[in-house]
Amino acid sequence: MDFDLQRENHELKRQLAQLVERARQNERVLARFQKVELRLIGIVSFKELVEAILEDYREAFELDVVTLALIDADFDLRRSLMDADSPASGYPALMLFDDDSVLRRLFGDTPRPVLEPFSRERHGELFPPGLPEPASVALLPLLRWGTLVGVLNLGSVRPDRFVPGMATQFIEWLAAVASVCMENVANNERLKHIGLTDALTGVHNRRYFDQRLREEVDRALRKGQPLSCLLIDCDHFKRINDSHGHLIGDAVLREVAERVKDQLRLSDAMARYGGEEFGVLLAQTGTATALAVAGRIREAIARHAIDLPDGKTLQLTISIGVATIEEEVRGADIDARAREVVAAADRALYSAKEGGRNQVRVGEIQST
Repeated sequence: MDFDLQRENHELKRQLAQLVERARQNERVLARFQKVELRLIGIVSFKELVEAILEDYREAFELDVVTLALIDADFDLRRSLMDADSPASGYPALMLFDDDSVLRRLFGDTPRPVLEPFSRERHGELFPPGLPEPASVALLPLLRWGTLVGVLNLGSVRPDRFVPGMATQFIEWLAAVASVCMENVANNERLKHIGLTDALTGVHNRRYFDQRLREEVDRALRKGQPLSCLLIDCDHFKRINDSHGHLIGDAVLREVAERVKDQLRLSDAMARYGGEEFGVLLAQTGTATALAVAGRIREAIARHAIDLPDGKTLQLTISIGVATIEEEVRGADIDARAREVVAAADRALYSAKEGGRNQVRVGEIQST
């Protein structure tokens, strides 16, 4: 009898010790989460938020892999990363989809957390090859104003870490925090975008161009890579305003902006430089390629007449000046070289105008 009581006491002590240890572990997890939560809430850039979610969540909750899939139909997120000199390709655990088809296939019309064994066929697009392959996963939908905008994916090599029927309140809170932080960052990016965007054409403004110019020149000089600058001017634009009115002139500028954008890469920077003039920066682009791009832009404007709001059409041409910082000039002063490449493009643009318009000319950067 005494032996049975002693064994029962021993078992109760063991169970109590386990409960105490589990409680302490939960406290440690909660403390780590609160630390992560405070860090996430203070982030204002998309790049920093992505890095924090992918790294901090994995470390704080002792996961083997964390990935993030977001819908980026308008390429805004990809542009944000590109502007931060961190293209999406540099984040293997980040997937940016053009639409919500992949996520709808997983969640249906009522997004709820999904906890289940990992399947390459079912989950392969959310856990790409090259990352640790989990045995069990938790897929947490990210919602913004009730709309599915992405999914936070947690993976563990333990088959029993995430199983159907498991309580999901805590991991749902993880997703809710990530969603709120995404909204905060989106609002901040939106405000920043408004301050750097030309209201008429929707492309960036002169302030953005000057800021981006210095960044791109700095990068080109540090890495010894070429950088090309294009200045584009609408030919005889004053005649359009005088003959058709400023509303038609505004419509023409919007159409020109769209056609120019269609010829550029995501990594290129375009801005309304002033009046009827646009500026373009082509990173890692030498003179030959810049001339080819400029030629395509010129043809895109000249080849097709512009449809006007009143149903009429208008034929327009543009002139383009091109200048390039080549590899051999690296090491120069950043601000001076930025001024020089724009001045060279401006001289080339003037030459194109003087030479008859509707053409592309190259300007040489004057040595200092």
